[in-house]
Amino acid sequence: MSDTPPGPDEVRYVARLARVGVSDEEAERFAGQFADILGYFETLDEVPEVEREADLVNVMREDEVRTSLDQADALDNAPETEDGYFKGPNVS
Repeated sequence: MSDTPPGPDEVRYVARLARVGVSDEEAERFAGQFADILGYFETLDEVPEVEREADLVNVMREDEVRTSLDQADALDNAPETEDGYFKGPNVS
């Protein structure tokens, strides 16, 4: 990070990128808030590293092949079908 805190010009630049209008008063206020936020990130860099836990393992049950609805039975529950598929509203 830069040694100089972000100023109102940087705030206006970021606001312009985000297409957000800010007044001069807001730019001044947000500059201070940005500096605080960047300070918090610097504080996180000072947190000591801890030992990493073991890698996660899959504790879920094994997949089992079971019978399920065939296509015709599944489509019987649909309000509309077309050519063997569920039919939904057009999305444009």
